[in-house]
Amino acid sequence: MSRLVELEATGPRKLEPEDIDDEKGDVAVCQCGLSDSFPFCDGSHRQTRDEDEETTYVYEDGERQELERVVTTDENDTE
Repeated sequence: MSRLVELEATGPRKLEPEDIDDEKGDVAVCQCGLSDSFPFCDGSHRQTRDEDEETTYVYEDGERQELERVVTTDENDTE
């Protein structure tokens, strides 16, 4: 599966001591791109558990939509 992720930030977010979870003592970094508290994980990845490997998805306002997959080839590609 692939997921369309659009971000508006133009620079990094520096982690601060208050970013550490007082109970768990750790920081979970988002890897799905859906977290409302990006770059920190908020559990939004749970909605991706049933994604199909051959489908491209976009998530808007918590709703999942399937996108048509577009495959392009380089005209110089001999394979």
